[in-house]
Amino acid sequence: MLRALHELDEKVDQAFMPLRQNKVANAVFYNASRAAEFSIGWHVISLAGAAFIPSLRPHAARMTVALGVESLLVNQGIKRIFNRQRPDLIEGAPHLRRPKTASFPSGHASSAAMAAVLLTNAVPGGFLVWWTLSGIVGTSRIHARMHHATDVGAGFVTGAILGEIAKRVRPL
Repeated sequence: MLRALHELDEKVDQAFMPLRQNKVANAVFYNASRAAEFSIGWHVISLAGAAFIPSLRPHAARMTVALGVESLLVNQGIKRIFNRQRPDLIEGAPHLRRPKTASFPSGHASSAAMAAVLLTNAVPGGFLVWWTLSGIVGTSRIHARMHHATDVGAGFVTGAILGEIAKRVRPL
């Protein structure tokens, strides 16, 4: 099973090689990765919505707390259990902060999926926007070789589950 996952990671990484030469793809993915550092982009979206639409304020408060709990669980809990090494950096790639935490699962993907679940709950009509942004953030981590594809997949699953739990713990 581990061999099959490793082979999948290798195939996905090879598929990204030509895309890593594309200036537009690099701009989109590297900027998405930066915007999602410490879940800042998700907090900005949530708080901006709350600033303009008062009924979204409880959702923004839940998002802030939930993302903090998610980060703690993923980065200080799950990653320590698996302790997977990150992929090698791409020589000459734009600088991104390289976390010291393990690679599995992707915290960026986990927080992106959680944010998409909670934002969809707050603004159901934005489903396609929230999940597209989430997908771009997760994909950016593969593109930048900060994570293996399976790290990102596991991060999406983890974040979606945690988002559903947050909705049940703090229904609005």
